[in-house]
Amino acid sequence: MALAALLSSVLAALLLLPGAPAFAATSPACSADAATACVQGTIRQSDDKPAVGIGLTIAGPGATETETKTDDSGHWSFAVTEDGEYTVTLDTSTLPSGQFIDGESTRTVTVSLHSDVSAIFRLSDSPNGSDSTAGGFDWQRFWQQAVQGIRLGLLLALASLGLSLIFGTTGLSNFAHGELVTLGGVIAWFFTSVVGNLWVGGILAVIAMAALGWVQDLGIWRPLRRRRLSLTQMMIVSIGLSIALQYVVQLWIGAGTVRIDRANPDTVTLWGVTLTIQSYVAMGIAIVAIAGVGLGLMYTRFGRATRAVSDNPALASASGIDVDKVIRGVWILASGLAGLAGVLLGLVLNGVGWETGGQLLLLLFAAVTLGGLGTAFGAFAGAMVIGLIVELTNIWLPGDLKYATALTLLIVILLFRPQGIFGRRERIG
Repeated sequence: MALAALLSSVLAALLLLPGAPAFAATSPACSADAATACVQGTIRQSDDKPAVGIGLTIAGPGATETETKTDDSGHWSFAVTEDGEYTVTLDTSTLPSGQFIDGESTRTVTVSLHSDVSAIFRLSDSPNGSDSTAGGFDWQRFWQQAVQGIRLGLLLALASLGLSLIFGTTGLSNFAHGELVTLGGVIAWFFTSVVGNLWVGGILAVIAMAALGWVQDLGIWRPLRRRRLSLTQMMIVSIGLSIALQYVVQLWIGAGTVRIDRANPDTVTLWGVTLTIQSYVAMGIAIVAIAGVGLGLMYTRFGRATRAVSDNPALASASGIDVDKVIRGVWILASGLAGLAGVLLGLVLNGVGWETGGQLLLLLFAAVTLGGLGTAFGAFAGAMVIGLIVELTNIWLPGDLKYATALTLLIVILLFRPQGIFGRRERIG
């Protein structure tokens, strides 16, 4: 800590030397309201450590301050008072030694009042703008990316558990599941803004999402099942529901992002791996929730009934199990888990946008398919594999290709094991 303080002091002194560009001290954390919007972001070095003291400027119609620099956590923000386009520029002369901007040093964003908009700057250890490993394999970076992969895998597993249970009990591939993740984060932002407590806001968001699952089944899916619509028709309904929810969320929060936790994230380094405190908390909550669901499916009456309906709905009904009641419970559980995943994702990413869940939908389907359709434990295993592949690929390939690599791996594995990791072979004929 003393060394970090000393380095920060030296950097501040260097920035004030004659001829060096002088930037304002870090602005207070911006808070969006009816008259204010926030343009913000967090800059991290290529080894995922916070990039401290980087200067940024903003140009636009309603910028209250035009200069700032990143704080000890790498976070920066500008408050603006008018809608419109704003251009944020990063001063490359203030970058830490050995770090380079990956891509352009300017970002243009469209801002609406009462919203948080992110401008993302990525740093690289290569002058060419991509994460380079020219100096040889870096074990420290490998472990950093591996832990980030576990973090992503746990969040994907939390969301994909519900997706897998819905498919197992109803046969439906729910394309609106990503929007349930988004809604969880957005509702948590709303409740946290109202009650002023992050924990209470998160709990209320999960309860609200579980209630939404009950409403969905009561108002949409149960009537469609009783009308004996085909799975293809129901899948198309879920696609329509997905699009409708995207527009509802965009109308609610605008095109930017909203921050559940308005405080700047602090980081903790354990055994050379640096993550935010929010990330550690999110991983712990995800592990407890996943373990709870797994134990519940194995040892509770509802869990045994769910597995029976998943195996053979007709036989389960003949055995006295209320299939509709079980399916409704699955929808409640799935929506609650998706909502919890959205809350945790918003904490890890430091914001939720209208498209957040939709961007993860393919990864959720990949996790469920890779693990074995309809199996909860398979969804967990598939999500962990996908999460690790996505983050570890980033060591050797540009970040834009990491999702494509995970989906390519899915195709290759399914060519040799079509039923997935924990799936069972289907007997034909």
